[in-house]
Amino acid sequence: MRTFGALGVLRHEMRDRGTRFSLCQFKPEHDLNSDTLARYKKNRLRVVPELVYSPWAKEEHLAQTGAKAKAWRIDLVLFVNGLPIATLELKSEFKQAAQNAIKQYKTTRLPIDPATKKAEPLLTFKRGALVHFAVSQYEVYMTTRLECEKTVFLPFNKGTKEGGAGNDAPEDVNRYATDYLWNEVLQPDNLLNILARYAHLHIEEKEDWEGRKFKKETMIFPRYHQWDVVNRLINAARSEGPGHKYLIQHSAGSGKSNSIAWTAHQLSSIYNHAGAKQFDSVIIVTDRTVLDEQLQDTIYQFEHVDGVVGRINNKEGDGSKSEKLASALECSQPIIIVTIQTFPFVLKAIENSVSLKERNYAVIADEAHSSQTGSTARKLKEALMIEAGDEEELTADDILDATIASRRASKNISYFAFTATPKTKTLELFGRLPKPNEEPSKTNKPESYHVYSMRQAIEEGFILDVLKNYTNYKVAYNLALAIQGSDQEVESKKAKVKLNQWVRLHDYNISQKVQVIVEHFRGKVMGLLGGQAKAMVVTGSRKEAVRYKLGFDKYIVKNDYQNIHAMVAFSGEVEFDENDPNGKGLIGEKYTEGNMNPNLKGRDMRKAFDSTDYQVMIVANKFQTGFDQPKLCAMYVDKKLGDVDCVQTLSRLNRIYPGKTESGTFVLDFFNDPDDILAAFIPYFQTAELADVSNPDLIFDLFDKLRAAGIFQWHEVEQFCEAFFQKSKSNAAVANICKPAVERWKMRYASAIDAYKHAKDVFERAKKTGDAVIIANAEKSFKECKEEKDALEIFKKDLGTFVRFYEFMSQIVDYDNKDLEKLSLYARNLRPMLRETLINDDDIDLNNIELSHYRLSIIRRQDLHIIREDPEMYQLRPGEDLGSSKPKDRKEELISQVISRLNELFITDKLTDNDLVSYAYAIRDKVRENELVMTQIANNTPEQAMLGDFPKAIDNAVMDSSEAHQNQMMQLLSDPSKAANFARVVFDLLKM
Repeated sequence: MRTFGALGVLRHEMRDRGTRFSLCQFKPEHDLNSDTLARYKKNRLRVVPELVYSPWAKEEHLAQTGAKAKAWRIDLVLFVNGLPIATLELKSEFKQAAQNAIKQYKTTRLPIDPATKKAEPLLTFKRGALVHFAVSQYEVYMTTRLECEKTVFLPFNKGTKEGGAGNDAPEDVNRYATDYLWNEVLQPDNLLNILARYAHLHIEEKEDWEGRKFKKETMIFPRYHQWDVVNRLINAARSEGPGHKYLIQHSAGSGKSNSIAWTAHQLSSIYNHAGAKQFDSVIIVTDRTVLDEQLQDTIYQFEHVDGVVGRINNKEGDGSKSEKLASALECSQPIIIVTIQTFPFVLKAIENSVSLKERNYAVIADEAHSSQTGSTARKLKEALMIEAGDEEELTADDILDATIASRRASKNISYFAFTATPKTKTLELFGRLPKPNEEPSKTNKPESYHVYSMRQAIEEGFILDVLKNYTNYKVAYNLALAIQGSDQEVESKKAKVKLNQWVRLHDYNISQKVQVIVEHFRGKVMGLLGGQAKAMVVTGSRKEAVRYKLGFDKYIVKNDYQNIHAMVAFSGEVEFDENDPNGKGLIGEKYTEGNMNPNLKGRDMRKAFDSTDYQVMIVANKFQTGFDQPKLCAMYVDKKLGDVDCVQTLSRLNRIYPGKTESGTFVLDFFNDPDDILAAFIPYFQTAELADVSNPDLIFDLFDKLRAAGIFQWHEVEQFCEAFFQKSKSNAAVANICKPAVERWKMRYASAIDAYKHAKDVFERAKKTGDAVIIANAEKSFKECKEEKDALEIFKKDLGTFVRFYEFMSQIVDYDNKDLEKLSLYARNLRPMLRETLINDDDIDLNNIELSHYRLSIIRRQDLHIIREDPEMYQLRPGEDLGSSKPKDRKEELISQVISRLNELFITDKLTDNDLVSYAYAIRDKVRENELVMTQIANNTPEQAMLGDFPKAIDNAVMDSSEAHQNQMMQLLSDPSKAANFARVVFDLLKM
């Protein structure tokens, strides 16, 4: 018992001098072995009330040692074959709540008796009872380790219909809200199943602050929602058989890794009535290495057999990925873990083997990757479709029939999709219809099979509410043309984008935000979690990430701050050009993660960030989602976030860590509106629901529209499919069949482009005549030419839309239509061959743009409260605009007009002369005229130069300010501290 604990001796045989003892028989997976079933029925499960548990509470012990323990009683203790499994303290809400039972466990149910200093066998971790429940009529809490006041109790409640914590009052007034504990969980069959297939000892290697390594043991007992979802999934898979879909919406903090491990293990062990395995292999698609390690560890405790779990990658084992997969599948390895990138190898391995197609598979999608909802899922079904006995050569029609059939619900594959934030397509593809025998509709919408909501996870304390302590900032700026004669005519939308990008990359903009970030981190975050707190800066592009890193390092060095270091994470190489603001010193350099993070020294970025070497991580997409770092306490957002991306990004902060619940988290947002952030979170706060379902008939409208365009002829589509499905097909032949359609489109497009350019030129000349009739006729001609050009560009877009919508909808709806299948295949291959001509692609010159005004101001700090007053407003909506692409409306303006419009947008922030960056530049230029001062700056350290003639030169320049700058001048002259700070700004500008 001391070595293996109660769970170990129950689960595995004990051996002594050639004799073997089994202290428990768990229920076998099938009923074929009558001896095993008979042994299972001989298990004895007992409930002992009012148990005086301490062996040291007897008079004999007092006589022997002079001390004895108090005779404390535990309300209920559950035994399996004489071994204690669970204790329960019961409270009546009429007198005491469940919290009183928790207090009792912490203060009087002590694992070491204070009087005798001896361990209490029943309450000792691992060797005593595995779980302890605090129970009232309303709520249940549990713990697996009693540690006096340090004991942590977890909720063991079902949750409410609204997705909150606790339990709903039962409809039957004669029942208790917590009776599921004894009517479901603690029933003999269910409790024995938990001991056999859920409970396990998790051993984790930890490191203390001095670098000493130690092992932490945790007894894992499933929380109610984990037990419930796995139990329901396994029972459904056993009764329904292969060929079904299950969508599990479980929030972060739900213990998804364990739920997936338990589901995978039990799915791999299901047998049908004939004694054969229900699923030959369970394929898990995940990118989380922690899941792999957890599966290996957990399942070994159940099985004590190696090789149950196999991970397919280039690092483990011999041979290529495809060879490893083929071997794992052929050997029917029970559980196979692949990444989303490796997933295509699964398809190919099965596609190349006839025997594999005869088998049944369970596919568990971790986070329900979108790649599994499109063509990848179709290929998987197509590859796994049962086609045994077909040895004759297949025709193109046979393959089309098979492809169409494969899009329907595959009889030999079941999907189990786990996600915290199901998208519309995920719900439509994996969700279940309330009325399964009816078509999807507004009154019969697909929904999740099981839900553990974000709201329940927050209220139960398993994750933090990241929308508390949310602070938004507003950036205000004005732009100006440095040389008035440099105005040019540009497309306004494109100019707006480029000008905004220009401002976002401007070093002054970055430096102001860096200052806010660093000072906030130092003042509010750095000391949290015993000095271990981390922060993340989310940027909008790789160039911005590089600029942030450079600005961060510069500010830290300038202020001589210690123990704050930032790493930057982005993919590939970053280079700057002459159109980037203040980029002269950056041109010619290639920035990479390697050369920007010299202290990494080859370490994995996740592990390096977890160390004391780095406190801040600056990211551009990379690590923005799917990255768990519990010490992350603050996020600084300088990027547009919306929908699922917003939820997944900010949820990087929600992980629990000791001390983090008390301190909370911080979000400083320089870009987004608080209402937009709230709108993104609300659909996923409780249960994600669809507003409606996609209309499958839209595909026929788009089918007719594509045929009516006259670009391809139907016999070409059929000829293409025939050639495509030949075993020894020639890529040249397939391409040649597409050539007539490509030539038709190219010829019409070239003609349309010429006509468009000519009509545009005529229209420009007509505008100069001032004649209304000539202008109207020229404008009409120009619009007609533009419509022809736009129609051909939209045709190309519609080809892609057709393919995507058909591949998605055909997995939900049984179209049973070969023509749709043929056009989908043809369109997928034709579209990349249609190449548009880029016309009027303005090269917008930004060299003469200056940032004249700038202000970064805090709007307010607030707690964003998620309230679903009108749930229908926040339902997820399917796309209904199939084939309704509209041409880009090119609107031309002078770049000065674009700048003026941008400035008008920001002038609403009451931007004043106090915010003028140009004032600092004007003073800088005035000081630069003083040769003596410039010589002193060039030949001395900043500290020495500031003591020379520089302060006097600053005063003279300020006094000589024009009337336009009187406001700034008076402020500087009346406030010495402000004047000193301003002088430093000017000094830095002179050094640039």
